[in-house]
Amino acid sequence: MENQLNRNYFLKGIKVLFKQPLALVGFAIILIQIILAVGANWLTAYDPTAQDLSHVNLPIGSEHHWLGTDNYGRDMWSRLIYGARISLIIGFTSVSLGTIAGTILGLLAGYFRVLDGIIMRISDLMFAFPGILLALLIVAILGSSLVNVVIAISIWSVPSCARIVRGNVLTVKKQEYITAMRSLGAGHLRIIFKHILPNSLAPIIVFGAMHMATAILSTSSLSYLGLGADPATPEWGAMISNGQQYMWQAPHLVIIPGIAIALVVFAFNVVGDALRDVLDPNMNIDQL
Repeated sequence: MENQLNRNYFLKGIKVLFKQPLALVGFAIILIQIILAVGANWLTAYDPTAQDLSHVNLPIGSEHHWLGTDNYGRDMWSRLIYGARISLIIGFTSVSLGTIAGTILGLLAGYFRVLDGIIMRISDLMFAFPGILLALLIVAILGSSLVNVVIAISIWSVPSCARIVRGNVLTVKKQEYITAMRSLGAGHLRIIFKHILPNSLAPIIVFGAMHMATAILSTSSLSYLGLGADPATPEWGAMISNGQQYMWQAPHLVIIPGIAIALVVFAFNVVGDALRDVLDPNMNIDQL
């Protein structure tokens, strides 16, 4: 019976997604990014870092370089799809690390009153800095590199995730079945990880999906400022930074990576909204 209910709910969730054209567009864009990232080695014949100074700033539609070349003669299509790989890896890694740490802290803060004040005050201190400024501070301390960008975005993600999870835990732990588990002698860890965490997954999944957009945008911003990827690395923000001085002679150097960033950020945001509609227990899925 439980499996049948889960199956019916899953099918209703799929119907909700199909009723949202923007969500389908978002899923398609993310799927394309994954395909480009995984198949980058086979989808282009050019090394994204190989320079050809005899073919610099070629326009879109040029022979052998259908998206043109940059100011060093590097193929823009190659750099674009390898940039998709970098953005996806950094986004997924940083969001995963931040979400795991934030979930653990949120569970502890919501369940143990003695830890709540300490963890939330540290979170409030981190919230005092705007997100990008906190990331800038962390990268400035650690040094410029993509690894440090991952660390910075992970740390930045922790307080937001912790606060979301804490709020959900405060609601779930008051439920009667949690009281029943305590009366049966269940330990704290069993209650937290077997009963509270599974009932807190919905907001965590939505947070992760929507924060992917923030992570990719932040990575591009830091690289644009020279605090992320090396200038030669095919990363979208670094590509915009390198091409901005040639934007009047070769506007595709800025437009192409800019469109890529905008599309991917849009895709993860609309997918996050769609997942929230499906997973939100307070929403009547039959009426969507």
